[in-house]
Amino acid sequence: MTFCYRAMRLGKKNRRAGSITLPSPSDPLSLPSFPSSSRSSKRNNWPSEMDIMEKKRWDSLESWSMLLEPGNAESSEANAGGEREEWLADLSQLFIGNKFASGSNSRIYRGIYKQRAVAVKMVRIPEQDEEKRQMLEKQFISEVAFLSRLYHPNIVQFIAACKKPPVYCIITEYMSQGTLRMYLHKKDPYSLSMETILRLALDISRGMQYLHSQGVIHRDLKSHNLLLNDEMRVKVADFGTSCLETQCRETKGNMGTYRWMAPEMIKEKPYTRKVDVYSFGIVLWELTTAVVPYQGMTPVQAAYAVSEKNLRPPLSTSCSPVLNHLIKRCWSANPAKRPDFDYIVSALEKLDECLREGLPLRVHQELRIGSSLLKLFKGCIATTSSISVQS
Repeated sequence: MTFCYRAMRLGKKNRRAGSITLPSPSDPLSLPSFPSSSRSSKRNNWPSEMDIMEKKRWDSLESWSMLLEPGNAESSEANAGGEREEWLADLSQLFIGNKFASGSNSRIYRGIYKQRAVAVKMVRIPEQDEEKRQMLEKQFISEVAFLSRLYHPNIVQFIAACKKPPVYCIITEYMSQGTLRMYLHKKDPYSLSMETILRLALDISRGMQYLHSQGVIHRDLKSHNLLLNDEMRVKVADFGTSCLETQCRETKGNMGTYRWMAPEMIKEKPYTRKVDVYSFGIVLWELTTAVVPYQGMTPVQAAYAVSEKNLRPPLSTSCSPVLNHLIKRCWSANPAKRPDFDYIVSALEKLDECLREGLPLRVHQELRIGSSLLKLFKGCIATTSSISVQS
């Protein structure tokens, strides 16, 4: 926040465009990119000379923010009745700071919107490539549609958006600690304490529990799309490839990222919300190991091994057998054997309660979990009313 306000004071107003250009900080933020959810579509041809020139032109632009001139929002953002969309950004209230992440079609800036620190995701819509233009527009519309109606402490908060070809932007709350993948990358393998694993896992599972209660399938749950704030709380983000469960049957091809993708989706077979449970199993494994899944394999090799050989990452021998059992259930090849997030949240809450109280698990009538999981709890938690915790 300190940088944002300082930059806002020092920013110079562009007299021609009416936009604000802020000086770069002396110590640029090292936050990672918030990558686009879906894999890029397959193209049969090499990029044309025009495509290459277009990319060079965009890469040469110092700041895409210059394209967001206040007062010029696309008229199509009004609904059929001519009313202004509630989520439409007031660009006169948006101050854009330094870029801290970028992708092939997007850039992420810090900023201030109506005196609040925000992240501004700008998506470049190509003018020459019709197929890519339609894909990126569809992802933008999908992400805004879902984010604007989702309200939960573990879902990244949407603030506003605007469509100003050739750049579309989405404004969300600023998550200062970056992605979960970045956080794990800084840790030594197998170094997270049980308390930390459970806290992060509960944040993620509660966010997904809410998402599924709204009938939404994320379809690209992974550590790169889980963001951390100042309090190190996790929020689910990036809904560009999400869909309503009732409409997912209409989509073709697979969505998401191979290392986290359920085998039925890799094979492009019919799927349900259980694809998110599979992805959560991979993320939970990441928390117990702090390692990237299928290291040493390419994404395509990992996808083949998962779908054709039923390969899974090796479970941690130092992890609680209860968590390992839950991970194995989540990434079961049979979607029907995977638990739902109501069950996952209840199981993690019970383990967290035992950990905090320093007591062995006791069966409570108000919480019923599967008998197999109960047996594992009783077997792995010491009867001495204490639980050893990895530091």
